[in-house]
Amino acid sequence: MKAVYKTDKGRVRQNNEDSGGTFVNRDGQRLAIVADGMGGHRAGDVASKMSVTHLQELWEQAEGFQTADDAEKWLQTHILEVNQLVFEHANNNEECDGMGTTIEAVIATNHFATIAHVGDSRCYIFNDSGFQQLTEDHTLVNELVRTGQISREDAEHHPRKNVILRAIGTEPDVRIDTKTIMFEEGDILLLCSDGLSNKVKEEEMVSILQTEDSLEIKASSLINLANENGGEDNITLIILEFDDHNERG
Repeated sequence: MKAVYKTDKGRVRQNNEDSGGTFVNRDGQRLAIVADGMGGHRAGDVASKMSVTHLQELWEQAEGFQTADDAEKWLQTHILEVNQLVFEHANNNEECDGMGTTIEAVIATNHFATIAHVGDSRCYIFNDSGFQQLTEDHTLVNELVRTGQISREDAEHHPRKNVILRAIGTEPDVRIDTKTIMFEEGDILLLCSDGLSNKVKEEEMVSILQTEDSLEIKASSLINLANENGGEDNITLIILEFDDHNERG
């Protein structure tokens, strides 16, 4: 498994409220997380960092997973813990009132990848079957598209595009979407905050991901393109590539 994590505050924001990283458990399996924080002055970065740090600490002490059910249960259980931690911190600290974060978390093993998703950060897969978004945005605008009230073209410029319907830490409980996919040699997963997905078209993502460049260069190219297209938001991404040859090598 090869992985790269990059984050950038963009060209407009004073602070970077995104957090993330890739972490390895005791059996060498990898957890990748992107968290896009939101809230009052500098509270978003508190929510996202709390979430990532808690999951990292638990993951680095965890044994490996043999089944997708176990991976999904681990993510559900511990993301609900994170939700409670962030919610209580927001309630107990006035300066953090209303804070929250998205969560995009992937457990990647040599047999499968399990995805947990809350908010409007995204996970995509790129493989022989093409490029596909694996998550559904938890936003007002996406709900309007899903129910046929507006078109996808209208959604691009909708004035309430940034209204999120589900986030970590804003309510005492949260529904978490989970799914497991086969993860095979040559497959690439892209996790990102909306600072990337709002600024870089899918065909541009594909164009960069299919190059022979290193993951580091691909990640930098994606962030540079988001900044060239405005960079109004923080930009965070992780690229995971299943590279069995590299494992054996």
